Amino acid sequence: MRINRVVFPFTYRFTPAMTSLMFKIGIVTVLGAGFLMLNNNYNFSSLAFFSKEEKSISDEQPPGLPIKLDGFKVAPLVSLADADLQQKLSEIVANNKKWAALAKSKKLSIGLVDLRDPANVKYANINGDNMMYAASLPKIAVLLAATDAIEKGELVETDEIKADMRLMIAKSNNAATTRMIDRIGLDKIAEVMQDPEYDFYDRTHGGGLWVGKRYAKTGPRKGDPLKNISHGATATQVSRFYYLLAFGQLVNFERSKEMLGYLGDPELHHKFVNTMDQLAPKAQVYRKSGSWRDFHSDSALIWGPNWRRYIIVALAEDADGEKLMRDLIKEVDGALKTQ
Repeated sequence: MRINRVVFPFTYRFTPAMTSLMFKIGIVTVLGAGFLMLNNNYNFSSLAFFSKEEKSISDEQPPGLPIKLDGFKVAPLVSLADADLQQKLSEIVANNKKWAALAKSKKLSIGLVDLRDPANVKYANINGDNMMYAASLPKIAVLLAATDAIEKGELVETDEIKADMRLMIAKSNNAATTRMIDRIGLDKIAEVMQDPEYDFYDRTHGGGLWVGKRYAKTGPRKGDPLKNISHGATATQVSRFYYLLAFGQLVNFERSKEMLGYLGDPELHHKFVNTMDQLAPKAQVYRKSGSWRDFHSDSALIWGPNWRRYIIVALAEDADGEKLMRDLIKEVDGALKTQ
C-alpha cells in the first residue's frame, strides 16, 4: 500500500520540549477516546463524545417510530412465527402453575412480537386466536376507525376530536370514547375491522377486535358474529395492530405516526406500565389496557432504550389479573434480554 506524503506549505522547527509535550497530549487523547468507545459512549451519528452524565434520554433512544425499511415488504405477522421465541414464551407460561392452568382453560391469551431486528421480526403466541372480553383495550379499534374516517373526509379532525381521542386512549375515558363512537357509528367500526385492508376481525381465525356497544349504560348493543362479545379482542389481532402501526401500515405512514402519538406516554401506570416504570423508566411505551370485573387485558409496544423493542399483549380472566400482567411482562422482558 502506498502512503502519500503530506507536504505543508510552510516549515516549523520543533524544540525537544515541544515534541515531548505533543507526544504526551497525543497519548492521552488516544487513550481517552479508546476508553469512551469501549464504554459505548461514542455517538457515531453526530461524531461527538458524550460522558454518561452528558447523555440525554433522546441520545439513548433507538431510531423513532414508525419504522421505515426501504426495499423490504412488511410480511403478515402470522407468517413470522418463530420456534425459539415460541419455546421461550411457552416455558414462561408452563413454569407458572396458575398461568398454565389459565392457558389450558382458555382464560389466558398472549401475543409476543420481537422487533429487535426489523428485517427479521419474530412472533409467538399462547391461544392467539381465542377471542375474549377485553373491556377498554378495544378502544384502539375506535382510534383506527376514527382515523380512517378522518383520512377519507368522513369526519373533520377538530381540536375537540383530537382531545377526545387522547382522553380515550391515554386515560381510557369512557365518556370521550362514547362521544367518538357516536360520531362515527358502530357500523363504521365494524366495517373497518372487517375491511380486507386491515382484517382485524376474521371469522375464520377466531374473530378479533370488536366494539359493538358504547362505553355507557345506554345505547344499542351489537355483539360480534362469533361469540356475541360487545368489547372483544384476540391476542393475535392486537399484536397485528401494533405490528402494522410500528411499520406505518395503518391508514398511511403519517396517520400511523399520529395514532402512535395518542398511544404514547400513557397516563395510567398500572399492569405492564407499572413494571416498565421499574425495569426501564426511559423506555417509550405505546399502550392500551382494559379491566372489568375479572377480565383484565393489556397491550404495549415497548421501544428502547438499548435492546428493548417488542410488542406484548395479554388477555386474562382472573381476579388477580392486575398482578398477572405485572409479573408476565417482567418474565418476558427478562427472557428477551438473555436471548
